[in-house]
Amino acid sequence: MESRRTYSLAWGRFRLELGIRTCIMGVLNVTPDSFSDGGAFFDTDAAVAHGERLVADGADIIDVGGESTRPFSDAVSRDEEIRRVVPVIERLAGRIPVPISIDTAKAPVAEAAIAAGAGIINDVSALRSDPKMADTAARRGVPVVLMHMVGTPKTMQIDPAYDDLIQEIRRFLTDAVADAEKKGVDRSKLILDPGIGFGKTVEHNCTLHRRLSEFADLGLPLLVGSSRKAFIRKTLGGTAEEALVPDHPLVETGSQAAVCAAIFNGAHIVRVHNVANTRATADVADAILNAS
Repeated sequence: MESRRTYSLAWGRFRLELGIRTCIMGVLNVTPDSFSDGGAFFDTDAAVAHGERLVADGADIIDVGGESTRPFSDAVSRDEEIRRVVPVIERLAGRIPVPISIDTAKAPVAEAAIAAGAGIINDVSALRSDPKMADTAARRGVPVVLMHMVGTPKTMQIDPAYDDLIQEIRRFLTDAVADAEKKGVDRSKLILDPGIGFGKTVEHNCTLHRRLSEFADLGLPLLVGSSRKAFIRKTLGGTAEEALVPDHPLVETGSQAAVCAAIFNGAHIVRVHNVANTRATADVADAILNAS
């Protein structure tokens, strides 16, 4: 177990020091159909209150999304996505001291979200879905999360297969970084996400956690989002048919185990639903990782 590389991410009025202390990205789904909390924060008032609660619990970033990316989910229109997220971001931006990320693959949604106060683009398509997204990111000068995914959320879990899991994801992310830079995105503002649960089997997801350190030499911060994902629920349930529901208490325990594994293998940012539990987990894991 080696210490993480450190990175300093600065833009606008925000600065994130990554590597000594794990950065926690709190999930705020403004959707009726997300796999874990769909509908719970679809109301703007409820979403804003939850965002404030996540910050109070220790979140360093709030990730707002208006379109579910769960397996087999259907896309929504850009106008509907904007309608869902902008009122929440506008109100949160004036109330919380941490940056807000917009979880979207659509450039117009990112533009509207940034205008409303968002400061990070979290694109599950790694800028591939919308040819205008790279320009939006470059022009706005905000950090961008580039995530690996096979296919689309609608198709990604249909028999995912790899000849060499780690090398294929490395090549994808290397190419995504090169393409982003070519289109004007500053390399110092890029964050890489191997895409836990996006076109991967249970075994693939476990392997990614164990071998996450093999992405360190790409020279960019690593984000891991394993919270409540199906590989945890299936592992604890025993079979796919017996997978536990996302809000089962054991799934939270399993999520914290995955957070620990990610931190010990080099994750700089973890994306989670339960920030309070994760802050405790990360503080202890960081103390162990940084011990002499």
